[in-house]
Amino acid sequence: MSRGIRARIDRSALTHNLRHAKQSAPKSRVMAVVKANGYGHGLVEVAQSLSEADAFAVEDTGEAITLRRAGIEQHIVLLSGFHDVDELDAIARWRLSPVIHDHWQMEALRGENLTETLSVWVKIDSGMQRIGFFPRDAPRVLQALESLSNVRIDGVMSHLANADDLASPATRRQCRVFQEAVAGCSYPRSLANSPGVLGWPATHMEWIRPGMMLYGCSPLRDNTEADLGLRPAMTLESRIIAIKDAPAGAAIGYGGTWRCSATTQVGVLACGYGDGYPRHVPNGTPVWVNDRLGRILGRVSMDLTAIDLSGHDGVRVGDWVELWGGNVAASLVAAYTGTIPYELVCRLGNRVPRIYEP
Repeated sequence: MSRGIRARIDRSALTHNLRHAKQSAPKSRVMAVVKANGYGHGLVEVAQSLSEADAFAVEDTGEAITLRRAGIEQHIVLLSGFHDVDELDAIARWRLSPVIHDHWQMEALRGENLTETLSVWVKIDSGMQRIGFFPRDAPRVLQALESLSNVRIDGVMSHLANADDLASPATRRQCRVFQEAVAGCSYPRSLANSPGVLGWPATHMEWIRPGMMLYGCSPLRDNTEADLGLRPAMTLESRIIAIKDAPAGAAIGYGGTWRCSATTQVGVLACGYGDGYPRHVPNGTPVWVNDRLGRILGRVSMDLTAIDLSGHDGVRVGDWVELWGGNVAASLVAAYTGTIPYELVCRLGNRVPRIYEP
């Protein structure tokens, strides 16, 4: 049974956000990124809700096989490729497409006697300095892969590092570097992540790879979800399990980081950092209580969080409180916490039940 916490997942919001991505890049095919358990929303359920996508992208073979076993038939791309030669048989058997980003992977493919043709993507490092071949090596890498009889190249990709900042010159520079690196080939190209889709049309190319925007969180600085036409897919809620009047001068929670200046009605939620709600949210972080904004008081505990109920007439034990969702955006909570909404939704714990709504 639930402790009094739940994450409601709006399937129609996922579909809406996917269609918004398609409308933003109408000439591109869509590779929907569903890694990290569908950004905390549920891997299989998210993929099923995004059935209009042309392909899916995950991080590892395990997630990809889970999708295949659930009946997902679209292309599935492994964004970090394979981590060990022993994975290659399973990758071929389950019809997965690893991203090749390092020379040791090429050597592994050259030495492996695959019984089935392996489709791959090739990653170019256009300036993020993470994974990918240097641009100068792109022609040689592609030629080497083309020489392998058991390998088929499906496309070339790179990743944007600063696309969330529309004032940064880095995105234009990465776009130029990438285009120059692959200018001599005819393979489909993929560069745009969520901020690229919404803010940088020049990055759309043949494939886009939306991630966070599919879940209804703003991927652009200084732009809210509403500004961008996105609908939050996750609403994290917890029930009030206790209400008490704390006297003036009382310290709330571990460390007493909040002291009541007057008698304060305090509600206690069945939610804490053990569920994935951040321990380091500061006093005053907003919540939504019975159609009005409320705020966090004191330090978040493992299983419990205190909120200020002052001025919230009629609130009772058992009432649901929104921690993030349609009224309190995950990006707003992230801003208070000094992080990004990606982290909030991805770290939501397994003990929080996901409730899927049409």
